[in-house]
Amino acid sequence: MDLGFKADRVRFILADPSIPANIGAAARAIKTMGFRQLWISNPRVKDYRHDPDAVRLSTQAEDVLSESRETASLAEALEGVRYAWALSGYNHEFGPKIYPLRTAAASSAALLSETAGDSAPGDIAFVFGTERDGLSNKEVMLCHAIAAIPADSEMPSLNLAQAVQVCAYEVREALRETEGKASDLLPWELRFKAGEPASASDVAGFISHLEKALIHVGMTREGDHRKIMDRLRTIFSRASLTEDDVVLLRAVCAAVIRPRTQWQESVKETGASEAPDTGRWHAGKDR
Repeated sequence: MDLGFKADRVRFILADPSIPANIGAAARAIKTMGFRQLWISNPRVKDYRHDPDAVRLSTQAEDVLSESRETASLAEALEGVRYAWALSGYNHEFGPKIYPLRTAAASSAALLSETAGDSAPGDIAFVFGTERDGLSNKEVMLCHAIAAIPADSEMPSLNLAQAVQVCAYEVREALRETEGKASDLLPWELRFKAGEPASASDVAGFISHLEKALIHVGMTREGDHRKIMDRLRTIFSRASLTEDDVVLLRAVCAAVIRPRTQWQESVKETGASEAPDTGRWHAGKDR
């Protein structure tokens, strides 16, 4: 968990869920975003924690599923909550104001940051309704505001677990934004180390080698007025070549100047251990 204590103050509440599989999928959804507070109010299947489908869809988040808090009512699940958002695709005639989910997430992140030093600040909650009907008017009235996911008008209804995933992602990004980390990659996302950048002399050596290869095939000549080499220098200067890139590109140039089949034949004819170096280039040499 890389969001710290703030993640512990965000609740994801599923009100009256009827399908255990969605509860398991929701557990996985919030854990992938660094959250663990899953609350279930009045579930249809009381033993949802051990339901095979719930366990199967909670992949690697079985702990969040087993530790989920169950309450008899939504009102009970909201105890200790400072601000509650009702997830709904539309506003209600009698109910709180509606906001885009991203706005709700940013507002929640700001509130969590402002109350970081409070001894009992209360949690932020995001409340989701049933798979079929969503939240009732009465349940919406228990919340402070409505948060809407901007789905397409032709298909505005999301699966319950999908809605939880989208919400958890937006809240995570909002929390990272307050810490100035929204655009940063995470350490585990950088699995492979980038190659060392090629030095100016490495690149100059390659460009010289490339020119010889192009002259060899008749594409250009020394002092060509079309300035092909100048254009190629510009292209490769934009490429941020690494040392390994230069090794590969110079090997290509060497193969153009003297194909491997030619120097192999030369070896056979001369009886030398290897062909003359004319036109060839060895990895690790003359960079």
